[in-house]
Amino acid sequence: MKLTMRVATATIALLAGSAFSPAFAQNANQPDDDLPGRIIYEENCAACHDNPADTRAASFETLTGMTGEQIYAAISEGGMMEAMAGHLEMSEKIALIEYLVSGQTPTSGEGSWAEPLMCAADNRTVDLTGDASFTTFGVDTRSTRHASAEDTGLTTEDMRDLQVAWAIGFPDSQNVSAAPATVGNTTFINGDGVLAAFDTQDECVKWTYAGGMSRSPITYGKIDGVDTILYVTGTADVHAVNALTGEMLWEASAQPRRGDGGRVRSGVVLHNDTIIVNISASGVGGGGNYCCTGHGSVTALNAADGSWKWEWHTMEEATDNGLINSLGQMQRGPSGAPIWTQATIDETRNQVIVTSGENTSFPATRTSDAIIALDLDTGEPNWIFQAMENDIWNVHCRGDDSTAGPNCSWHWDDENIGRDFDFGGAAALTTVEIDGEPRDVFVAGQKSGHVWVLDAAAGYVIWERQIGNGTPLGGNHWGIAIDGERVFLTINDPVSYGTENPVPGVYTFDIATGEPVWEYLAEPDCENGRGDMVTLCEQKYGFSATPLVVDGALIAGTLDGKVFAFDGATGEILSVTDTAVEFDTINGVEGARGGSIDSHAVNVGNGMLLIGSGYASFRQTAGNVLVALEPAE
Repeated sequence: MKLTMRVATATIALLAGSAFSPAFAQNANQPDDDLPGRIIYEENCAACHDNPADTRAASFETLTGMTGEQIYAAISEGGMMEAMAGHLEMSEKIALIEYLVSGQTPTSGEGSWAEPLMCAADNRTVDLTGDASFTTFGVDTRSTRHASAEDTGLTTEDMRDLQVAWAIGFPDSQNVSAAPATVGNTTFINGDGVLAAFDTQDECVKWTYAGGMSRSPITYGKIDGVDTILYVTGTADVHAVNALTGEMLWEASAQPRRGDGGRVRSGVVLHNDTIIVNISASGVGGGGNYCCTGHGSVTALNAADGSWKWEWHTMEEATDNGLINSLGQMQRGPSGAPIWTQATIDETRNQVIVTSGENTSFPATRTSDAIIALDLDTGEPNWIFQAMENDIWNVHCRGDDSTAGPNCSWHWDDENIGRDFDFGGAAALTTVEIDGEPRDVFVAGQKSGHVWVLDAAAGYVIWERQIGNGTPLGGNHWGIAIDGERVFLTINDPVSYGTENPVPGVYTFDIATGEPVWEYLAEPDCENGRGDMVTLCEQKYGFSATPLVVDGALIAGTLDGKVFAFDGATGEILSVTDTAVEFDTINGVEGARGGSIDSHAVNVGNGMLLIGSGYASFRQTAGNVLVALEPAE
């Protein structure tokens, strides 16, 4: 069967609601330029995706390594490129997909990444009697990202000498960023549309669950006494899966009852009988006849069955705002203030804390670039702290006013700088002694390069510090970690954004006083062949992924694929592991290799660091492995 027919048939099957299981391997082959989709790509996509200076857009090489399903999801309703592709007919979308995947070589086998790892038939009983070492992306519902030695089986000294325990390859992925969860010897892994219970002792899979494509971190907990895995597929479909058997308990949409809905980028939080789901709709694409309509929201579901409990929106629905762009298109607003992050639970005050991003069209709202406390029972706001006013930005805001697209906010307000300075990570809750009294505080990092410490009860600023000038991809991109005394602020500052005096690295502050403790300034490492392995090696080497504290060690990953282990108290580098290399995988995926470490990729479980290596978005280095690092004997 011709490759183009397979893609077209699969795409049409998607429209009919059928599952599409792509069977194409990653490769660097050139697509067939004789296909009609090449013209569609050049006329509609190339201006961004062929432009090395456009670090927001995935490269052409990244697109040609994606599966047909992934491309289709991106350009369809709810996808990141929906606005850009909204004017294309379905026949044009199919032709575009056919062209982009036409250079790929079919894989030699069938089945998922997990199939070669299935345990023997008499060894498929899941044992969850050990320590629950990593059950949600924040480590706890306070979003501290601090895992103890007791829970993980790892100490600070263990980080001085790490080795690869095993690596698993995902043949249909270029981004490995869905955080696993670990209970006892079982690590629950989500990749290539398949969730699996992986026994880390026997190195085999107990069960699989094909819930659909997902980048969602996994949450484990008990619901009505049942060991349950929670994660999100598609745009906002929450799955509750029996952790012992892999059977679905229920599936429910977390889309809010009003508005355009949106996607879930983070994991969900389970607290007592409630599941909190944050929605990242923003309208950031800025395309189509109207810019823009999406906005962030929070949905609370009943844990027992996924039924709706309450919802809260960062703003009202967008309406015509009276502005018309240079193409004669009417603008809509307000929009934006997406919520990219997992929620934080403040049990003492019965509130849930979420953080938001920028507005994407006029008028600006007080809920953008904000830390927001909602009543856990009703969803009503208790307080809102806005870190930056009038941050109105969408993807048309590139370069300067002369080069920005027609929907950029700069054209209507010269005073509006529109910097895209989201909160990309959760606000962590901790207690510290200030002026001799214990105080509950929230700690959060922002893409402006700021770290903020707020009073937990009222949301006012206790102190703030800024490192560098910030950029749309960090500053602090995906959040911070704390150890109870110190906050660890990772700074990305990709040089490709033309940042003045970029300061990529790690910066540490005393939570109680704001005083600096130690810092590490990152430098590019492109010698000895690394420049050939790492995309834009001289530009992308900062710390973007959410860091993690294990015992007293800070674990942080870089865009050039390195895993740093620091002594959290002193800043001493305990070890550095390079993952931007090829790996022999235990599931036999050929050509598997690591790449950029970003977003939700740094995790831990059962005596091992678990690192997702590979993140092809934003012109970074593709990769397709989950790497387990353990102390060397």
